[in-house]
Amino acid sequence: MKDKFEINIDDTINSGQVFLWKKIDSKWYGVNGKKILILKEKLDVKSKDIHNFFRFDDDFQGIKKQLSKDKIMKKAINNFPGMRILRQDPFQCYISFIVSSNSNIPNIQTRLQKLSQKFGEKKIVDKNEFFLFPKPEKLANASINEIAKCGLGYRTKYVKKAAIAVNKGMIDFSSLKKQDYQEARDSLCQVFGIGKKVADCILLFSLDKLEAVPLDRWVLRILQKYYSKEFQISTKTITEKTYDELHNKIVDHFGKYAGYGQQFLFKNERDSFDKKWLG
Repeated sequence: MKDKFEINIDDTINSGQVFLWKKIDSKWYGVNGKKILILKEKLDVKSKDIHNFFRFDDDFQGIKKQLSKDKIMKKAINNFPGMRILRQDPFQCYISFIVSSNSNIPNIQTRLQKLSQKFGEKKIVDKNEFFLFPKPEKLANASINEIAKCGLGYRTKYVKKAAIAVNKGMIDFSSLKKQDYQEARDSLCQVFGIGKKVADCILLFSLDKLEAVPLDRWVLRILQKYYSKEFQISTKTITEKTYDELHNKIVDHFGKYAGYGQQFLFKNERDSFDKKWLG
Protein backbone atom coordinates (compact mmCIF):
# COMPACT_ATOMS: atom_id res chain seq x y z
CA MET A 1 0.00 0.00 0.00
CA LYS A 2 1.37 3.41 -0.96
CA ASP A 3 2.09 6.01 1.70
CA LYS A 4 -0.67 8.59 2.19
CA PHE A 5 2.13 11.12 2.68
CA GLU A 6 3.50 10.49 -0.82
CA ILE A 7 4.59 13.86 -2.19
CA ASN A 8 6.99 15.46 -4.63
CA ILE A 9 7.71 18.89 -3.17
CA ASP A 10 9.26 20.37 -6.32
CA ASP A 11 6.38 19.26 -8.55
CA THR A 12 3.82 20.56 -6.08
CA ILE A 13 5.38 23.98 -5.52
CA ASN A 14 6.07 24.32 -9.25
CA SER A 15 2.53 23.71 -10.45
CA GLY A 16 1.09 27.23 -10.55
CA GLN A 17 -0.68 27.11 -7.19
CA VAL A 18 1.70 29.28 -5.12
CA PHE A 19 4.04 32.17 -5.89
CA LEU A 20 5.87 33.35 -2.77
CA TRP A 21 8.28 30.42 -2.57
CA LYS A 22 12.03 30.20 -3.01
CA LYS A 23 14.42 27.27 -3.04
CA ILE A 24 17.64 27.86 -1.12
CA ASP A 25 20.11 24.97 -1.35
CA SER A 26 17.97 21.89 -0.75
CA LYS A 27 15.12 23.60 1.17
CA TRP A 28 12.00 25.40 0.00
CA TYR A 29 10.99 28.51 1.96
CA GLY A 30 7.51 29.88 1.46
CA VAL A 31 5.15 32.51 2.79
CA ASN A 32 1.76 31.16 3.82
CA GLY A 33 -0.16 34.02 5.38
CA LYS A 34 1.26 34.69 8.84
CA LYS A 35 3.86 31.92 8.66
CA ILE A 36 7.07 31.02 6.86
CA LEU A 37 7.00 27.33 5.97
CA ILE A 38 10.26 25.44 5.51
CA LEU A 39 10.15 22.27 3.43
CA LYS A 40 13.04 19.85 3.75
CA GLU A 41 13.53 16.86 1.49
CA LYS A 42 12.08 14.71 4.25
CA LEU A 43 8.91 16.43 5.42
CA ASP A 44 7.89 16.62 9.06
CA VAL A 45 4.53 14.92 8.51
CA LYS A 46 3.66 15.34 12.20
CA SER A 47 3.67 19.13 11.85
CA LYS A 48 0.09 20.49 11.82
CA ASP A 49 1.10 23.25 9.40
CA ILE A 50 2.65 20.79 6.95
CA HIS A 51 -0.22 18.33 7.35
CA ASN A 52 -2.78 21.04 6.62
CA PHE A 53 -0.84 22.72 3.79
CA PHE A 54 -0.34 19.50 1.84
CA ARG A 55 -3.86 18.20 2.53
CA PHE A 56 -2.71 14.95 4.08
CA ASP A 57 -6.31 14.42 5.18
CA ASP A 58 -7.23 13.74 1.52
CA ASP A 59 -7.52 10.15 0.30
CA PHE A 60 -4.75 10.89 -2.21
CA GLN A 61 -4.39 7.33 -3.49
CA GLY A 62 -8.18 7.02 -3.86
CA ILE A 63 -8.33 10.33 -5.75
CA LYS A 64 -5.61 9.23 -8.18
CA LYS A 65 -7.28 5.85 -8.67
CA GLN A 66 -10.62 7.45 -9.54
CA LEU A 67 -9.08 9.99 -11.92
CA SER A 68 -6.90 7.35 -13.57
CA LYS A 69 -9.98 5.73 -15.15
CA ASP A 70 -9.37 8.33 -17.86
CA LYS A 71 -6.38 7.22 -20.01
CA ILE A 72 -5.02 10.70 -20.69
CA MET A 73 -5.36 11.66 -17.04
CA LYS A 74 -3.65 8.43 -15.99
CA LYS A 75 -0.59 9.34 -18.06
CA ALA A 76 -0.39 12.81 -16.47
CA ILE A 77 -0.72 11.32 -12.98
CA ASN A 78 2.00 8.76 -13.73
CA ASN A 79 4.31 11.60 -14.80
CA PHE A 80 3.70 13.55 -11.56
CA PRO A 81 2.44 11.01 -8.99
CA GLY A 82 3.51 13.07 -5.98
CA MET A 83 1.94 16.40 -6.95
CA ARG A 84 -0.65 17.56 -4.41
CA ILE A 85 -3.31 20.23 -4.31
CA LEU A 86 -2.34 22.69 -1.55
CA ARG A 87 -4.49 24.23 1.17
CA GLN A 88 -3.21 27.80 1.30
CA ASP A 89 -3.87 30.74 3.54
CA PRO A 90 -7.21 31.98 2.10
CA PHE A 91 -6.50 35.71 2.09
CA GLN A 92 -3.09 35.29 0.48
CA CYS A 93 -4.58 32.95 -2.13
CA TYR A 94 -7.48 35.37 -2.74
CA ILE A 95 -5.20 38.34 -3.43
CA SER A 96 -2.62 36.27 -5.31
CA PHE A 97 -5.07 35.11 -7.96
CA ILE A 98 -6.54 38.59 -8.38
CA VAL A 99 -2.96 39.73 -9.06
CA SER A 100 -2.46 36.76 -11.43
CA SER A 101 -5.01 38.05 -13.93
CA ASN A 102 -3.58 38.23 -17.49
CA SER A 103 -0.05 37.59 -16.30
CA ASN A 104 2.66 34.93 -16.04
CA ILE A 105 4.26 33.24 -13.06
CA PRO A 106 7.50 35.31 -12.86
CA ASN A 107 5.54 38.59 -13.02
CA ILE A 108 2.96 37.39 -10.50
CA GLN A 109 5.76 36.44 -8.11
CA THR A 110 7.46 39.84 -8.51
CA ARG A 111 4.26 41.79 -7.85
CA LEU A 112 3.38 39.73 -4.79
CA GLN A 113 6.91 40.09 -3.43
CA LYS A 114 6.69 43.87 -3.78
CA LEU A 115 3.27 43.88 -2.10
CA SER A 116 4.64 41.83 0.82
CA GLN A 117 7.79 43.94 1.15
CA LYS A 118 5.76 47.14 1.29
CA PHE A 119 2.89 46.02 3.50
CA GLY A 120 4.01 42.81 5.23
CA GLU A 121 6.06 42.10 8.35
CA LYS A 122 9.75 41.29 7.89
CA LYS A 123 11.06 37.96 9.23
CA ILE A 124 14.55 36.51 9.32
CA VAL A 125 14.65 32.74 8.93
CA ASP A 126 17.93 30.82 8.65
CA LYS A 127 19.65 34.19 8.04
CA ASN A 128 17.37 34.82 5.04
CA GLU A 129 14.98 37.78 4.82
CA PHE A 130 11.30 37.15 4.16
CA PHE A 131 8.12 39.21 4.38
CA LEU A 132 4.83 37.82 5.61
CA PHE A 133 1.79 38.42 3.45
CA PRO A 134 -0.02 41.68 4.29
CA LYS A 135 -2.99 41.54 6.63
CA PRO A 136 -6.40 42.45 5.16
CA GLU A 137 -6.64 45.67 7.18
CA LYS A 138 -3.22 46.80 5.97
CA LEU A 139 -4.22 46.59 2.30
CA ALA A 140 -7.74 47.86 2.96
CA ASN A 141 -6.38 51.01 4.59
CA ALA A 142 -3.59 51.58 2.06
CA SER A 143 -4.07 54.22 -0.61
CA ILE A 144 -4.48 53.32 -4.27
CA ASN A 145 -1.20 55.11 -5.00
CA GLU A 146 0.69 53.08 -2.38
CA ILE A 147 -0.61 49.78 -3.75
CA ALA A 148 0.05 50.87 -7.34
CA LYS A 149 3.76 51.29 -6.51
CA CYS A 150 3.94 47.49 -6.32
CA GLY A 151 3.46 47.29 -10.09
CA LEU A 152 -0.07 45.90 -10.05
CA GLY A 153 -1.34 48.15 -12.83
CA TYR A 154 -5.10 47.92 -13.43
CA ARG A 155 -5.29 45.21 -10.74
CA THR A 156 -4.56 47.82 -8.04
CA LYS A 157 -8.19 48.83 -7.58
CA TYR A 158 -9.26 45.18 -7.53
CA VAL A 159 -6.80 44.37 -4.73
CA LYS A 160 -7.90 47.40 -2.72
CA LYS A 161 -11.62 46.57 -2.99
CA ALA A 162 -11.03 42.87 -2.36
CA ALA A 163 -9.13 43.69 0.85
CA ILE A 164 -11.92 46.02 1.97
CA ALA A 165 -14.49 43.25 1.38
CA VAL A 166 -12.57 40.93 3.73
CA ASN A 167 -11.78 43.64 6.29
CA LYS A 168 -15.46 44.64 6.51
CA GLY A 169 -16.63 41.03 6.79
CA MET A 170 -18.42 40.97 3.43
CA ILE A 171 -16.16 38.04 2.51
CA ASP A 172 -15.69 35.51 5.31
CA PHE A 173 -13.48 32.57 4.42
CA SER A 174 -14.75 30.35 7.25
CA SER A 175 -18.30 30.78 5.95
CA LEU A 176 -17.22 30.13 2.36
CA LYS A 177 -15.67 26.82 3.42
CA LYS A 178 -19.02 25.72 4.84
CA GLN A 179 -20.99 26.71 1.73
CA ASP A 180 -21.39 24.40 -1.23
CA TYR A 181 -19.28 25.04 -4.31
CA GLN A 182 -21.82 27.06 -6.31
CA GLU A 183 -22.85 29.26 -3.40
CA ALA A 184 -19.23 29.96 -2.44
CA ARG A 185 -18.29 30.84 -6.02
CA ASP A 186 -21.28 33.17 -6.36
CA SER A 187 -20.21 34.92 -3.15
CA LEU A 188 -16.66 35.47 -4.40
CA CYS A 189 -17.85 36.70 -7.79
CA GLN A 190 -19.70 39.55 -6.08
CA VAL A 191 -16.30 41.09 -5.26
CA PHE A 192 -15.18 43.70 -7.79
CA GLY A 193 -12.44 42.18 -9.97
CA ILE A 194 -13.17 38.50 -9.29
CA GLY A 195 -14.49 36.45 -12.19
CA LYS A 196 -15.31 32.76 -12.28
CA LYS A 197 -11.79 31.59 -13.12
CA VAL A 198 -10.18 33.53 -10.25
CA ALA A 199 -12.95 32.40 -7.90
CA ASP A 200 -12.31 28.77 -8.87
CA CYS A 201 -8.59 29.16 -8.12
CA ILE A 202 -9.37 30.54 -4.65
CA LEU A 203 -11.91 27.79 -3.98
CA LEU A 204 -9.64 24.96 -5.14
CA PHE A 205 -6.36 26.11 -3.60
CA SER A 206 -7.58 27.42 -0.24
CA LEU A 207 -11.22 26.57 0.49
CA ASP A 208 -11.49 22.79 -0.01
CA LYS A 209 -13.68 22.84 -3.14
CA LEU A 210 -11.99 20.03 -5.06
CA GLU A 211 -14.62 20.16 -7.80
CA ALA A 212 -13.57 23.70 -8.72
CA VAL A 213 -11.89 23.77 -12.15
CA PRO A 214 -10.21 27.08 -13.09
CA LEU A 215 -10.73 27.43 -16.84
CA ASP A 216 -7.90 29.48 -18.32
CA ARG A 217 -6.27 29.40 -21.75
CA TRP A 218 -4.04 26.49 -20.72
CA VAL A 219 -6.95 24.31 -19.64
CA LEU A 220 -8.96 25.23 -22.75
CA ARG A 221 -5.97 24.31 -24.91
CA ILE A 222 -5.65 20.95 -23.11
CA LEU A 223 -9.34 20.16 -23.56
CA GLN A 224 -9.19 21.08 -27.25
CA LYS A 225 -6.04 18.99 -27.76
CA TYR A 226 -6.98 15.82 -25.87
CA TYR A 227 -10.74 15.93 -25.30
CA SER A 228 -12.20 17.48 -28.46
CA LYS A 229 -14.87 14.78 -28.78
CA GLU A 230 -15.91 14.95 -25.13
CA PHE A 231 -16.15 18.74 -24.80
CA GLN A 232 -16.31 20.10 -28.38
CA ILE A 233 -14.58 23.44 -27.72
CA SER A 234 -14.30 25.64 -30.78
CA THR A 235 -12.92 28.86 -29.29
CA LYS A 236 -9.87 30.08 -27.33
CA THR A 237 -12.05 32.15 -25.00
CA ILE A 238 -15.33 31.42 -23.25
CA THR A 239 -18.27 33.50 -22.09
CA GLU A 240 -19.76 33.51 -18.60
CA LYS A 241 -22.51 31.16 -19.77
CA THR A 242 -20.25 28.71 -21.60
CA TYR A 243 -17.86 28.70 -18.60
CA ASP A 244 -20.60 27.16 -16.44
CA GLU A 245 -21.66 24.72 -19.13
CA LEU A 246 -18.10 23.53 -19.70
CA HIS A 247 -17.36 23.36 -15.98
CA ASN A 248 -20.39 21.13 -15.42
CA LYS A 249 -19.33 18.83 -18.29
CA ILE A 250 -15.82 18.53 -16.83
CA VAL A 251 -17.15 17.60 -13.38
CA ASP A 252 -19.54 15.09 -14.97
CA HIS A 253 -16.62 13.54 -16.86
CA PHE A 254 -13.93 13.48 -14.15
CA GLY A 255 -16.07 13.41 -11.02
CA LYS A 256 -15.92 15.26 -7.71
CA TYR A 257 -12.11 15.52 -7.80
CA ALA A 258 -12.07 17.34 -11.15
CA GLY A 259 -10.00 20.14 -9.61
CA TYR A 260 -7.22 17.69 -8.82
CA GLY A 261 -7.56 16.35 -12.36
CA GLN A 262 -7.12 19.69 -14.07
CA GLN A 263 -4.00 20.33 -11.98
CA PHE A 264 -2.38 17.09 -13.18
CA LEU A 265 -3.27 17.95 -16.79
CA PHE A 266 -2.05 21.55 -16.40
CA LYS A 267 1.27 20.52 -14.83
CA ASN A 268 1.84 17.85 -17.46
CA GLU A 269 1.11 20.14 -20.41
CA ARG A 270 2.97 23.20 -19.13
CA ASP A 271 6.09 21.18 -18.34
CA SER A 272 6.06 19.80 -21.88
CA PHE A 273 6.60 23.38 -23.09
CA ASP A 274 9.48 23.95 -20.62
CA LYS A 275 7.77 27.01 -19.18
CA LYS A 276 9.48 28.78 -16.28
CA TRP A 277 8.29 28.04 -12.74
CA LEU A 278 9.65 29.32 -9.41
CA GLY A 279 13.36 29.28 -8.52
